Amino acid sequence: MIRVPIQEVQEVLREVLEKLGMSRERAGLCARLFAESSRDGVHSHGLGRFPRFVRGIRSGLVNVLATPELVAARGPLERWSGRRGVGNLNAWQSMERAITLARTHGLGCVAVAHTNHWMRGGAYGWQAAEAGMIAICWTNTMPNLPPWGSSAPLLGNNPLVIAVPRPQGHVVLDMAMSQFSYGGLESYRKRGELLPVDGGFDSQGRLTRDPGAIEASGRPLPIGYWKGSGLALMLDLLAGLLSGGQVTHEITADPEQETDLSQVFIAIDLDLSSFGDKAGANLADQVLSHLQSSLPQGVQFRYPGQNVLKIRNESLAKGIAVEPTLWEEIKAIRQSA
Repeated sequence: MIRVPIQEVQEVLREVLEKLGMSRERAGLCARLFAESSRDGVHSHGLGRFPRFVRGIRSGLVNVLATPELVAARGPLERWSGRRGVGNLNAWQSMERAITLARTHGLGCVAVAHTNHWMRGGAYGWQAAEAGMIAICWTNTMPNLPPWGSSAPLLGNNPLVIAVPRPQGHVVLDMAMSQFSYGGLESYRKRGELLPVDGGFDSQGRLTRDPGAIEASGRPLPIGYWKGSGLALMLDLLAGLLSGGQVTHEITADPEQETDLSQVFIAIDLDLSSFGDKAGANLADQVLSHLQSSLPQGVQFRYPGQNVLKIRNESLAKGIAVEPTLWEEIKAIRQSA
C-alpha cells in the first residue's frame, strides 16, 4: 500500500468526474465522498469502487446530469425519484432533506426510487450525526444473498445504517446483511487473507473462511443465519413500499448493470427538550461507559464507529492507504477521460 494525501485523491477524482460531465460543485462532493470512504478504511466502497462507477457513467447506467425529483409528500414523509442519477449524490441530498424535515417535524423520512448504488452507506449516518441527528437508512440491492436454507441468491445484501450523535465520537453502525459484504470479501481476497470467522459456504456447501470460495459460490453467510435472511427481506419490503420503487427481484443480478434501487433515509432530531428530557443527551456516554467498566480488566470494548475514527485520524496524518495498482488505474482513467 502507498499513502496519498486526501487532497490529492479528491483532486484526481474531481478532474475525472468533471471530464465525464459533472459540474465542478457536484464533482467535488462526489469525489469527496469517495475519498472519505477510503480515508475511513472502507476501501471497497471508496477508491476500490471508483473504476466501476466510471464504467457505469460511460455506459449510460448513471446519468451525471440527473438530480432527484420530488414525487409526493405527506408531512415529514416524502417520496423522491433519483432518476438514475449519481448514487452517492442522490443519497447525500436525500439525507440533507430528511434532516431539514426533522428540524420542522422532529422526524424526517425521505424514500428514493430509481437511484444508483450509494457507495458507503455509513457516510449518510455520519452526515446526520454531524448535524446532531439520529439516523436510520438502508438500501436494497440486486439479488446476491441466498435466503436461509437455499443456495439461490434471491435476497439483497441490503445494508443498514444506524447513527447516534455523540460529542466524544459518534456511534455509527454500518452493516450488510451478510457476515461480510461482497466488498469486504474482495478486500480480504486481494490481500491474500482468510476471514477471521466463517463468512459463507463454498461450492460444496461447507462453511469456509476463504473469501474467494464464497465469491465463487455466491453464498455469503447471513448475519444471525435465518434472522439476517429475514431482516434482509423486511428492509427490501420497506424500501419498496415507502419509495414506490423496485424491490430486489425486479433488479438485475448483473453487478455492472445494477440500478433502479430503492433507499430510505430517516433523520430524527435529538433535541429532547420538548419532552422535558435533560439526561438523554448523555445517554450514549452512559451506556458506553457502563459497557467498558463491566468488562474484565484489560479487555477493551469497541463501539460502532470507533475504529473508523482511528483510521480517519491516521489517514489525515499520513495520507490515504491505496493499492498502487488501483491508484495507477485511477490516474490512467484521468488521462483517458
